[in-house]
Amino acid sequence: MRPVATLMISAALLMPCALVAQTHDDHSHAAMQEDSAFRAMQARGQAVMGVDQYTSVHRFDALRDGGRIVLQRDRDDSAGAVVIRAHLRSVARAFSAGDFSSPRAVHVDTVPGTAVMRARRAAIRYEVSDVPRGALLRIRSRDARAVEAIHRFLDYQRSEHHTAPAAHEH
Repeated sequence: MRPVATLMISAALLMPCALVAQTHDDHSHAAMQEDSAFRAMQARGQAVMGVDQYTSVHRFDALRDGGRIVLQRDRDDSAGAVVIRAHLRSVARAFSAGDFSSPRAVHVDTVPGTAVMRARRAAIRYEVSDVPRGALLRIRSRDARAVEAIHRFLDYQRSEHHTAPAAHEH
């Protein structure tokens, strides 16, 4: 076989390996960026919420009339539970007033659903109750557009915080 032909065949055989390596490198780089972005969001969340996000459990559940956010420490921590309860009460007051600056600070972006939640704030109720190791923020509305916005907000939060799928009630 001629040297030029051998070189061309060798290059053709190696190209898929190079593409696989490049794809793997791209995937690894994307995963590292995502991990880095997630760590940064977790750090901002700790600054805003006052508790370590890696030792806390979030739930964002869409319900027929709105939804709920549950934030709890992952182990007994009475001081952490007090901080969570104060944080969710503060969130309820802020959201009732149309202030969604805390989720914006955590995510460094406008969180989906918040513009409609702000505009329809008179039609939304926020109720906080204590649960073991933390608190639950119940968000309720009879306004269909508000409920849709609440669901968008909760879906985004669930995705960003890498939490379990929501419990949808119908």
